[in-house]
Amino acid sequence: MTTTAASPAVLPAGDAATYAEWFACLAEPTRVRLLHAVATAGRAMTVGELTELLGTSQSTCSHHVRKLAEVGFLRVHKEGTATQVTVNPSCCTGLPHAADIVMGVLAPRPCCPQDLPLDVTVRALREDDWTAVRRIYAEGIATGDATFETEVPQRRTLEAKWLPEHRWIAEIDGETAGWAAATPVSARDCYAGVAETSVYVGAGFRGRGVGKALLHQQVTAADGAGLWTLQTSIFPENRASLALHHSAGFRTLGVRERIAQHHGVWRDTVFLERRKAD
Repeated sequence: MTTTAASPAVLPAGDAATYAEWFACLAEPTRVRLLHAVATAGRAMTVGELTELLGTSQSTCSHHVRKLAEVGFLRVHKEGTATQVTVNPSCCTGLPHAADIVMGVLAPRPCCPQDLPLDVTVRALREDDWTAVRRIYAEGIATGDATFETEVPQRRTLEAKWLPEHRWIAEIDGETAGWAAATPVSARDCYAGVAETSVYVGAGFRGRGVGKALLHQQVTAADGAGLWTLQTSIFPENRASLALHHSAGFRTLGVRERIAQHHGVWRDTVFLERRKAD
């Protein structure tokens, strides 16, 4: 019996042309610095601000802004006499995803977040936690970038859909700081090990590692309980959540464009998946 080596994968020509255009646009250091500045600003920036920040002439800055906008990395609009520049949210996931595709990155990512905060305790959800859970859910809805929900689901709705063994509460100094839960994606037996995850952090506890502690508990418990795939959908604008999930072994599978309306506006979501290591 003889065997033959598998044929290498070939990237479709259309995708290759698109990615080549993206990478060619970034083959200029000033554009890389400019894109980084806008992407990390968290707000619109004027061409004047960017010119001063980068130490270039306004004509040079405008030229690079235009080139980045042409390939879709930036969005540009006028407000009075000022040109406002913002990052295209899809770029934040599309560009890293393109690099992963080109490099054939399919292997599992790290197991879980590291450097867990010492002051955060994670435990199983109890009956007396539901009021705090729904309050934190409402605080997530208020951000506009956590969920398509516009009203907090009733307790009975959440209890009915969440897996009982995968409901977690984070506490700091005895106060409820966040929660995490997992929901089956299907009632079919073949998908028994596939769950959709949610992680919410209270408004007064963000930036303290609560999400990291919750996600660490969530993925390690899922691995131990035989859940072989975790999946989640995140708005492209919620970059902190995207980074957190990548640190826990989730990888971006793609961007679901205009998947649903939120307050009358079509929005994209980034679809991520974490596969349990064999």
